[in-house]
Amino acid sequence: MLPKRTFRGGIHPLGSSGGSKKPTKGKKIVEFTPESVVIPMAMHMGAPSKPIVKKGDKVKKGQLIGEPVGFLGVAVHSSVSGEVIAIEKRMQLGATQCDCVVINNDFADDWVELSGHGNVEACDPDVVVPSVKEAGICGEGGAAFPTHIKLSVPSGKKCDTVIINGAECETYMTCDHRLMLEEPGRIIDGLRAVMRAVDAQKGIIAIEDNKRDAIAAMRETARGRIGVSVEVLKAKYPQGSEKQIIQAVCGREVPTGGLPIDVGAIVLNASTAASIADAVIYGIPLISRVVTVTGSVKSPANLRVPIGTIVEDMVSACDGYVTDPKKIIMGGAMTGLCAYDHSVSVTKGTGGVVIFDEHMPEHREESPCIRCGKCVDVCPVRLNPYLIRKYIDKNDLKAAEDEHVMDCLLCGSCSYACPSYRFLNGFFKIAKERIAKARKG
Repeated sequence: MLPKRTFRGGIHPLGSSGGSKKPTKGKKIVEFTPESVVIPMAMHMGAPSKPIVKKGDKVKKGQLIGEPVGFLGVAVHSSVSGEVIAIEKRMQLGATQCDCVVINNDFADDWVELSGHGNVEACDPDVVVPSVKEAGICGEGGAAFPTHIKLSVPSGKKCDTVIINGAECETYMTCDHRLMLEEPGRIIDGLRAVMRAVDAQKGIIAIEDNKRDAIAAMRETARGRIGVSVEVLKAKYPQGSEKQIIQAVCGREVPTGGLPIDVGAIVLNASTAASIADAVIYGIPLISRVVTVTGSVKSPANLRVPIGTIVEDMVSACDGYVTDPKKIIMGGAMTGLCAYDHSVSVTKGTGGVVIFDEHMPEHREESPCIRCGKCVDVCPVRLNPYLIRKYIDKNDLKAAEDEHVMDCLLCGSCSYACPSYRFLNGFFKIAKERIAKARKG
């Protein structure tokens, strides 16, 4: 039997390891390119990028179209070649509209000139982080944090372990699973590039035990690569959260308010690692990604699409809706966000699109807390969710902050486990946003 590593707390959502993933886990990645793309300038943590093209411009694939703004800024590149037909504000996943560059695809596949550095084992380690920055790479697991900043180890800190998150514990999603099966070399190359850049001696690919084929594929590909190994995790949600995966793999606990680098670790999503390899070896920017499209569609699939592909086009590639959609979730069902409509675009952090029809989303009215403590038992960071909700109801954000609401992962485990169907996760998200805003003054 395979050894399994895990963390305290967590849940096993219905279908997280089987049912919800079944329609796509055996589906190979399929390339899909739409007739046009709508590329948001706000698809990463930090200030929106600044468009540097105008209507009527001809652009090449991989051309810079959005300049970074501020410390957390990320470069944005054209994902197709063609003509810019509009620069306009559109509704995406945020609360307000954001600037989007709309490009008609000419299907010429005309690339901007690329300049890579070749073999990740032979190139100068100092070129890795600049290559990642130029490629506009941010976390593809959903958080969309600028990767070049994550890889810039602060003075006085030391990274000894780089962890590739191959857990994919979210419901419905299989994009990383397929990537590990079909393109494991890209992931290993990305890992080795990062290890050399930050002078880490250990590189660990962490995969849940319900993906034995991926474990085998990654172990075979990792053979002979310096310092690289595969660790098996117990299938449990939210196993893929940074702090939990560090705890499971390294036995280290990131302190309250701390970062993974505080305990000598860096965690990268499997897809992010693959994009790092592309940037370092070939100079290819992050302009496409694999997205799981599933739920109430006729032919669920894992599609590799250009950034900026809208949901409606991906659904068409999956032979359309089974019935009229009731809810469109960008990401998995636990942490994903509801889309405004099917004109919303795939961003760098979009790993899944889940379509719910009227029979799939089950709405239940909340009832009073019965003090059962189940929310406490499942919380992976040992919070008291029932108490935090009590303070939020009283609009006492100071007390909620004292109860460490800012450490909440927003994983939704407490809401899932609550027999009274209390709205916990949503309230915590709003509270965190209000506290963060107050801190900024």
